[in-house]
Amino acid sequence: MEKAQRRPLKVGILLPVGEYRFAGRTPRWSDLLAMAQVAEDAGFDSLWVVDHLLVRAAGQPPEGIWECWSLVSALAASTRRIQIGTLVVCANWRNPALLAKMAETVDEISSGRLILGLGAGNTEDEFRAFGFPWEERVSRFAEAIQIIHALLRRGRIDFQGQYYQARDCELRPRGPRASGPPILVGGYGRRMLELTARYADLWNTYYSHTGNRASGVAPLLATVDAACVAVGRDPATLERTASVLVGLPGYGPIYGVAATPLSGSPEELAVEFRAYARAGISHLQLRIEPNTPTGIEQVAPALEFLERG
Repeated sequence: MEKAQRRPLKVGILLPVGEYRFAGRTPRWSDLLAMAQVAEDAGFDSLWVVDHLLVRAAGQPPEGIWECWSLVSALAASTRRIQIGTLVVCANWRNPALLAKMAETVDEISSGRLILGLGAGNTEDEFRAFGFPWEERVSRFAEAIQIIHALLRRGRIDFQGQYYQARDCELRPRGPRASGPPILVGGYGRRMLELTARYADLWNTYYSHTGNRASGVAPLLATVDAACVAVGRDPATLERTASVLVGLPGYGPIYGVAATPLSGSPEELAVEFRAYARAGISHLQLRIEPNTPTGIEQVAPALEFLERG
């Protein structure tokens, strides 16, 4: 899209896939499809889906979430231009060789629009409730991403690890991109940053870690740069992405958030988005509140201001 190319960074929409997230109620597939179509028509660059199963936070009612990969597959078949990303798939809930196969297939369905966000998971209760092992999850993730990366980039691997095996495994047929979809990793610990530097194309930070402002990005990027240098990688080859919470006029209580929403006119939002670009961020994921088709339409004029330079 020519207009999107003139923007200083890409801007995407984080879809509301859990209970209470769609203006206080549970989104149905018809709601999510409507949001995807509005976002695509408005010129947003991407759609993002989180990967959770059941969130039970202290002092909050339990929250169920629609399964991530099923939604991503449906979105791939229901849209035309917009990129589709996972923020992020818990690699420890799915066999890694099969996950690479799933990603390649969705990339085919979408004609090369998938961004494969991967993570190790961060909620012990969720792991326990659904029967997944919580212990050594980063070590498990280290093996998983090695398998996924090799299959997507080279199409084959022969791997025997402590947690996973993929013996004489091939990824066939291949999708629209010879090296498969780009891999995004979110993480802050030493080992996760090392794995990001070794295997990822993009790194992500959430608004809870930046204070939901561009000014909070620089200290985090310094640690990402250091991780790249430590493994012999040019830091400039790793793209940086960030989620942003946007509160529209009249927004009510926001479920499960410890950050002050970014608010203001579309022009004021665009000013802050540009600040993220100057800080080194190449792609934003916006969580809009209220997170509805109307909310997307209210934020869309900020894209016009971004395009004006």
